[in-house]
Amino acid sequence: MSNLSIIDEFVLLGLSSDPHIQPLLFVLFLGIYLLTLMGNLMMILVIRADSHLHTPMYFFLGHLSFLDICYSSVTVPKMLQNFLSQRKAISVRGCITQSFFFILSGGTEGCLLSAMAYDRYAAVCHPLLYTMIMNRPLCTAMVTAAWAMGFLNSLVNNLCVQNLQFCGPNIISHFTCELPSLFPLSCTEPLVNTILLAGSTAFLGLVTLPLILFSYSKIMFAILSISSSGGQGKAFSTCSSHLTVVLLFYGTALFRYISPPSGSVLERIISIQYGVVTSLINPLIYSLKNQEVKAALQRMLRR
Repeated sequence: MSNLSIIDEFVLLGLSSDPHIQPLLFVLFLGIYLLTLMGNLMMILVIRADSHLHTPMYFFLGHLSFLDICYSSVTVPKMLQNFLSQRKAISVRGCITQSFFFILSGGTEGCLLSAMAYDRYAAVCHPLLYTMIMNRPLCTAMVTAAWAMGFLNSLVNNLCVQNLQFCGPNIISHFTCELPSLFPLSCTEPLVNTILLAGSTAFLGLVTLPLILFSYSKIMFAILSISSSGGQGKAFSTCSSHLTVVLLFYGTALFRYISPPSGSVLERIISIQYGVVTSLINPLIYSLKNQEVKAALQRMLRR
């Protein structure tokens, strides 16, 4: 190790090395990023402005929208810069910092989605007790716990990264600094880091995903008891949309962080799904299909 020089920056290969494709990718992801910002900012403003939406469900949705803005902003601006830059470099400290906030946002979002699933379970399966079950202190505690679990997960993993030394190849076959892409570049053995990352990711998944599946299974049984076929169809459409987004987020994130890194194009596509696309479609699936949100938006625009 004494004969090896410690590198101070990484090079992000991005999605494509073809200079003809990169301007198209820049336009595409700039559009996705702007739509993500507008959709989630609109949700936050509508929820804060309309008193009809001051309920537990929209309390969680407001936090989800803020989290989606943070999640997307961790990676997309740097990716957009690299599309137009010849020198696609990022410092080692900057790379580790980006991975910290990326894991923080992803872990918190997973926990928050499970809290939202439980909220829908309480609303559909126990409507008479809903206001007693989902009181304000419980909602605040659930959101705080989601942020705390995401922060601790990210902190533990990124503190252990400080023990690694990078002195060899500095090219990351990715568009962002995710820990699975950093470990193969370490000159020191990253086995402990790999086990810790896989274990913490699996732990978060095992804590939150069963709660989501339990909640939505109970919701589905409750929907089947609805006598109106039109009511069943509407409820199934909404719940299936929610569940599809959740399973896509969890499935791709768990696959990425538990499986061994390969540097393939498939890994980048998977990362785009849970790191970029989810933040774009969350306001569409959870909010803009909601009649209450549409009515609140119309009232706000009239004012």
